[in-house]
Amino acid sequence: MKEDVEKSLDVLYVGGIFLYPTDTVWGLGCDATNEVAVKKIYAAKQRNEQVPLLVLVNSIAMLERYVEEVPQVAYDIIELSEKPITIVFEKGKNLAKNCLNSDGSIGIRVTNEQFTNQLITRFKRPIISTSANIHGQPTPSIFNEISIEIKSAVDYIVKYRQNDVSPTQASSIIKIKNNSEITIIRK
Repeated sequence: MKEDVEKSLDVLYVGGIFLYPTDTVWGLGCDATNEVAVKKIYAAKQRNEQVPLLVLVNSIAMLERYVEEVPQVAYDIIELSEKPITIVFEKGKNLAKNCLNSDGSIGIRVTNEQFTNQLITRFKRPIISTSANIHGQPTPSIFNEISIEIKSAVDYIVKYRQNDVSPTQASSIIKIKNNSEITIIRK
């Protein structure tokens, strides 16, 4: 895993994109603060830039640097959630503009997965996380289901967990307004 972290960091520093295991499904990632890198993700997925991406951070402290306001209830949800949960906050900041929703909101997940946590800790910035599939095609649940098209579109493919065939699923997604109103987007 150490070599994967190092090689992924090399890709992040030059604005490249990589394929990696997350706390949910395999994802495409890049520096979430680099608009050019984010454009590469959209191109690899053949996805319209109006469809927002989500961001992974490694801690509450990092989350607070990329969201204008974290409603109090969000802290409790992050702490108590038994499965990965992505929270859409009203206003992102310090991120690439093309990863935000048109209204400025952003979906962010605090990751506890070993590889992504180490990578983000070393990189000191959030990374994009979007499923490793062409837009509109099924989300692959294991590495071997990822298309050649996606694999050939990245600058690096992480080796860690490629042989893991444990069932995976996307995160739950909720939207929390600054007034603490919660909307469930995906269970």
